[in-house]
Amino acid sequence: MGKEIERKYLVKKVEWRSHKEHLQSQSPDLGKKYSQGYIPTSNGTTVRLRIIGEKGYITIKSGTIGHTRSEFEYSIPREDAEEMLNTLCLQPLIEKIRYKISAGSLVWEVDEFLGENEGLIIAEVELANENQQVDLPNWIEREVNDKKYFNSYLVEHPYSEWKDKS
Repeated sequence: MGKEIERKYLVKKVEWRSHKEHLQSQSPDLGKKYSQGYIPTSNGTTVRLRIIGEKGYITIKSGTIGHTRSEFEYSIPREDAEEMLNTLCLQPLIEKIRYKISAGSLVWEVDEFLGENEGLIIAEVELANENQQVDLPNWIEREVNDKKYFNSYLVEHPYSEWKDKS
């Protein structure tokens, strides 16, 4: 069984864009487009479908306790992922560009959201344990432990609906 221990942060947009431009000058293909959706459940489990480039994935996650939850992810044919995204998942889909950035001993995943969630930039870091020290890059604003920043929440409550109210 896989375990996911992650922390989530809001990103300082100006500092991030400057850092990203520097990184892209060295690696122009840094970001990857993600399309993902969620199949509704009623027991706190998250079922996610995702397309990254030409590959499809299905992921099942348990509810979160602290910063930890069980996670099971499997490759599936892209055509199956497309059909499930279009017929089984809540709409609108999550569209984003993901950047994987090494900083110290950690790899940060920075998501720039598109569509209904445009303007939101979130960084996540996966940890070996809940007490692991996290040295924050200068482009991190603050940690967020609010469900409204979960991708599964953003499907039903897009950032465009609440960004000026928070």
